[in-house]
Amino acid sequence: MSLMRLFLFTTLAMIAFASNSLLCRAALKETGIDAATFTFVRIFSGAVALWLILQIRKKMIVDQTASPLVESSLNSSLVTRHMSLASGNWPSALALFVYAAAFSFAYNTLAAGTGALLLFGAVQATMILWGFRKGERLRVIQIAGLGVAIGGLVVLVFPGLSAPPLIGSMLMLSAGIAWGIYSLRGKTAGDAIAATAGNFLRAVPFAALVSVILWPKMQLDSLGLTYAVISGAITSGLGYVIWYAALAGLKSASAATVQLSVPVLAATGGILLLGEPITLRYMIASVAVLGGIFLVVIEKRIGPSSPQDESVRLADRTGDY
Repeated sequence: MSLMRLFLFTTLAMIAFASNSLLCRAALKETGIDAATFTFVRIFSGAVALWLILQIRKKMIVDQTASPLVESSLNSSLVTRHMSLASGNWPSALALFVYAAAFSFAYNTLAAGTGALLLFGAVQATMILWGFRKGERLRVIQIAGLGVAIGGLVVLVFPGLSAPPLIGSMLMLSAGIAWGIYSLRGKTAGDAIAATAGNFLRAVPFAALVSVILWPKMQLDSLGLTYAVISGAITSGLGYVIWYAALAGLKSASAATVQLSVPVLAATGGILLLGEPITLRYMIASVAVLGGIFLVVIEKRIGPSSPQDESVRLADRTGDY
């Protein structure tokens, strides 16, 4: 992959992930749609978009492998193995649903940048701590970086005049933990796009169930539905495909580092597009969280590798917001 193409794919992916926060916040703040409906439409639209992408890729593989010298059974096996929506699994789909639902309900009260920062911090902390539990040993500067990042999250949510709403903050932290679990479960998937499509499809019933339970509170809005479809089909579905393409040319540490831009992009978009204020507390927390995580991932890149050094490799999948 050329450097220009890699830069383009990476930039588009980061914009897509930040846009998920902006679209959700805009829908819940400026339109009449409710969080449960937004979640259902986002997941359903993502499943449809990813299914269509798989069909296109399936046709491309069939065309490439079609040959008088290749048996049709071999083609069928290849397509089935790599393109089946059965690549996903129910536990991962549940984690995906918990992320999407908590994400939506959190944005009932959180600003776009604050939500993205809480989400990003929780995802990274979950995966780093899991790597530590599996035997990875952090160096002194990494421990310091992790401590600074966690301290930044504490500063952000600590009660005070400029603190974000507690329930919204807890929901977004839960969304981050759920996405971290989803990413950890998906690290061994042979075909990330097919697995993601299968998991989105399986998450639809969970989202539908919540919508049915909250039926009396359902509110439909054409603009809100449009935002949800864009979030599911484009900034989630297509965004993931672009990100997986970019990962082919990125080192693991680089993949983790570029994701530091997502909360910044979301906050900037919230200020420019949604008229959201930026507070001193948010600025201090941002520097602490992003700077702390940067210390963790950059140390992994410059330090000696270890057979148990998993968390950076796992970070390849933490950008799918």
